[in-house]
Amino acid sequence: MNLFKRTILASVLALPFMAQSAMADDLISIIVNDPSNPYWLAEGNVAKATAEKLGYSANVGAHKGDTNTESNLVDTAITNQAKAIILDPANADGSIGAVKKAVDAGIPVFIINAEINQTGLAKAQLVSNNAQGAALGAMAWVDAMGDKGSYVELFGAPSDNNAQTRSNGFETVLSQYPDLKKKAQEVANWDRTQGYNKMQSMLQANPDINGVISGNDEMALGAIAALKEAGKLEGKVIGGFDGSPDAVEAVKAGELTYTVLQPVAIFAEEAVRQADEYIKTGKLKVTEEKQLFDCILVDSNVLDVYSFSGPFQLDR
Repeated sequence: MNLFKRTILASVLALPFMAQSAMADDLISIIVNDPSNPYWLAEGNVAKATAEKLGYSANVGAHKGDTNTESNLVDTAITNQAKAIILDPANADGSIGAVKKAVDAGIPVFIINAEINQTGLAKAQLVSNNAQGAALGAMAWVDAMGDKGSYVELFGAPSDNNAQTRSNGFETVLSQYPDLKKKAQEVANWDRTQGYNKMQSMLQANPDINGVISGNDEMALGAIAALKEAGKLEGKVIGGFDGSPDAVEAVKAGELTYTVLQPVAIFAEEAVRQADEYIKTGKLKVTEEKQLFDCILVDSNVLDVYSFSGPFQLDR
């Protein structure tokens, strides 16, 4: 066989390997809020692992609630010619421009966890069913609290629609019990330290409250720390939301009454799989843009039946 034929044969044999290599270089950019929160850490980790399992390269960036940082991360994804962006938006209104910029550059965006206030831009918005989860948690809170007493509420980041949706869900249930009196509500921005500080101030003004209902676990865990420090934790009914590992341990310890598990591991994986389908076929795996994933109540009774195979992954 002459040199020319050997070269052609080598090139043909190399084609499958070249194609495989090119696919591995295809990038999916994942942008989350703040990985110091275990919820967002799991979100990014699951999305990245799924993308790599499907043959893509993947990177995870964090905007920490700042829309300028988010915009810069989207610019980087555009420069890197990402095949898709998986985005947990910084702001329901303020993130619309970043999503539009990616779409104008021909990059499909799949939104997870928090919505944007515009439809028709993202290929999908996959989020927890926050109204269902809030009602589920509030009913468990009432069961533990009884139909009378006083309480305070810790509210998440106002820029995130989930905060108001959960608060509204709590109110829908708790308003049915006129002898349950809400003494205060404070914004703690999903943050444990802020939850601790806001709980301290609310406790000073309302030393005889019976319970705390919280928009997420981090704020609830901050409230527990403040109540412990004040020697007032015993007998308090405290509800969380997320299903974080620390919250599950607090439920086991009898400090947190319950947490509402958001299926973040499920919808983070599903968003990447939907992106993969769109990249390969140009068609959507699910035609509905807004997709809701039901939450699960995690209390001491549930933990007798279920176990956790990983963060935010509950298995029978």
